[in-house]
Amino acid sequence: MDSNVKNTLREAGFGFKKRLGQNFITDKNLLSSIVREAGVESGDTVIEIGCGAGTLTRAIAEQAKKVIGFEVDRDLQPVLARTLAGVDNAEIIFKDFLKVDLAELEEKIGEYSVVANLPYYVTTPLITKILEESKLCKSLTVMVQEEVALRLCASENTPDYGAITAVIALRASAKIVKRVGREMFTPRPNVDSAVVKMTVEDNRISVADPILYKKVVHAAFSSRRKTLENNLVNTFNLSREQAQKLLTACGIDLKARGETLSPQAFAILSDKLSKI
Repeated sequence: MDSNVKNTLREAGFGFKKRLGQNFITDKNLLSSIVREAGVESGDTVIEIGCGAGTLTRAIAEQAKKVIGFEVDRDLQPVLARTLAGVDNAEIIFKDFLKVDLAELEEKIGEYSVVANLPYYVTTPLITKILEESKLCKSLTVMVQEEVALRLCASENTPDYGAITAVIALRASAKIVKRVGREMFTPRPNVDSAVVKMTVEDNRISVADPILYKKVVHAAFSSRRKTLENNLVNTFNLSREQAQKLLTACGIDLKARGETLSPQAFAILSDKLSKI
């Protein structure tokens, strides 16, 4: 860890909180490369979730017009006051981003991107919140545990493919842009990480009812050992005959399981189901 940051943390009497998934990064080359992979430009507004010691915040601020950081740990207030001293285009809000009214925030800040080293315990709910509620987010570039990164970017018919993959695919394309070893973090976690970039594309997959689409996806993965037919029968109270007719109409094998369907196939399935 950078000695200046280490000294600041010590002088502030800061103790890492495992329950908040606090693993900080201070390597300037790594921080710069994350900002570069995010494609941050001089006119951009960026939201950061989980500011930690402010090292990524500062790296973003060097490139962006404005960075708004959300942090739940108020014990970091004196640390951030020092590490971000003189950084006039950074604003830190001590609030849980999951409780933020996104429509209200977007009305104030306009179009933005998200760049963050996400706390592992809130990765899925944070990504889901932004992709489901945001109207003005252009992209999300997030550091997550490597196994989570593989799930976010997986293709159908692979072990990592799941409900979160298909839900993300409705609004964004996702790819791993950087692998990051565990030795880059303080304290050192037990797993490696990866940086995932999700580029938001409106109307990426055409679907009549996004809420039904998500319900179909979650039903398909509710019991991975069961066939899609069984999961549809159990979730939507369909008769066996209705489920079989639905799958046949979509060109889906009656013995297929959820992980074999592409996001586009889920969209077709949910659109057909909406007419039953």
